[in-house]
Amino acid sequence: MTTPSITLWHNPRCSTSRNTLALLREKGIEPHIIDYLKTPPSRAALQALAAKMPDGAATLLRTKEPLCKELDLTRSDVTEDAILDAIAAHPILLNRPIAETDKSARACRPVETVLELL
Repeated sequence: MTTPSITLWHNPRCSTSRNTLALLREKGIEPHIIDYLKTPPSRAALQALAAKMPDGAATLLRTKEPLCKELDLTRSDVTEDAILDAIAAHPILLNRPIAETDKSARACRPVETVLELL
């Protein structure tokens, strides 16, 4: 069985993101790294990523980010479209790290979640 190609939506300032990258490298995998704060994802890219997540766009949202509360995105009635629009406008709202393959994606909190994609 071959190891899937993995893209890591990465924030180098985040220890969880750095630890996820280190775990992948420990396993002999060099992911394609997207520093999403320097290269923000398009709305379409976020929608495609959300479609691969087990719980959709809600998993992409970093609820601990103060801006999330400021924008009132923690309400139970917030739509996927509203979440994707907010992340597209404010990439800091993207949960990190996100590991993605051709077929699936996971928010890697805890770090070991990335192993589900291998």
